[in-house]
Amino acid sequence: MASLTRVLIIGGGFTGMSAGIELRKAGIDVDLVEIDPSWRPEGAGISISGATLRALMTIGVYHEVKARGYLSTGLDVYTATGDLITSVPTPPPAGANVEGGGAIMRPVLARILADATVAVGVNVRLGTTFTRIEPLDDGADVTFTDGTRQRYDLVIGADGLHSKVRETLFPDAPKPQYIGQAVWRAILPRPADIIRPTMWVGQSLKVGVNPVSDDQMYMFMTENRPTNEYVDRSDWPTLMSEALRTGFPAERLQQAAPQLLEDSARVDFRSLLNLLVPQPWRRGRVILIGDTVHATTPHLASGAGIGIESALALAEELQAASTVDDALGRFERRRWDRCRMVVENSARLAEIEINGGDKAEHAQLMRSSMEALTQPI
Repeated sequence: MASLTRVLIIGGGFTGMSAGIELRKAGIDVDLVEIDPSWRPEGAGISISGATLRALMTIGVYHEVKARGYLSTGLDVYTATGDLITSVPTPPPAGANVEGGGAIMRPVLARILADATVAVGVNVRLGTTFTRIEPLDDGADVTFTDGTRQRYDLVIGADGLHSKVRETLFPDAPKPQYIGQAVWRAILPRPADIIRPTMWVGQSLKVGVNPVSDDQMYMFMTENRPTNEYVDRSDWPTLMSEALRTGFPAERLQQAAPQLLEDSARVDFRSLLNLLVPQPWRRGRVILIGDTVHATTPHLASGAGIGIESALALAEELQAASTVDDALGRFERRRWDRCRMVVENSARLAEIEINGGDKAEHAQLMRSSMEALTQPI
């Protein structure tokens, strides 16, 4: 095992929490700083691939996710009028007895991981981040916003798409890019016949629903938007409802349109950006993981998943290698192809949708990507 006594993780999202849990299990002292003093992520539901469920099994929270979310297998795709186009299998991943996918409320998953992070002994400091990082050959000196300073054997930057760590230590790295689509999200009552992910494909809109519990489902709608324009929050419910009502004659969606106007729908709007930073992802004893280097759009429901996987892979390599530098190199080589596949294939799916491209290519790319994700990490 690489010689590590103390590790710092910057960022308390899914990736950072997963890394903290796994490193503490290996007996390493871990500090985790999170700038949000309430440690409460916003958002509606989150779709989870089978590969992500496998990773959550490794972490030790799969059974709680299953109990508090909704797991299923397969994906049905319909036209805007409700005619079935195809049923896409979501095969279970290799090496774990879990379902092919599912969904859960994003805040619920965050709470499950946060509780596990604290329970395993990670030292969590909220409302705190760094002001300075000095990478060294055998560690890094970090100064924090509360004025304290600490030496670490390794610093893990997991502070997301708009990473301050990346901006500070990798100023020449690519910046997040808008892909020409935005996504609307909402939480609605789940009809009894919605038992797995279902999508309807329109001319410039795509709508999907995924059960997140026995009585709720998560709805998302991607919309082609040539420019990344501001949309006033007060208009979100009306705009989403109107787009659904006018763009999708399917009876199920016509029934859902007025429900989006209820406060309980918690309609959310986000522009879609992606990012793939060329390697190396490290500078000295500072390594970037998750959305800081491979942020993807939600077309393969794998953005959070590949971040969690990267946390597991990094912890495994640090335990397997004889030196930290060797572990970091092995980690980068292990993760590049898989993370690149998810980012690039998701971008291609968005491109096909934006241009009204070949739906057969779209379906085949989804099938091949999902099959690739079932392979070991």
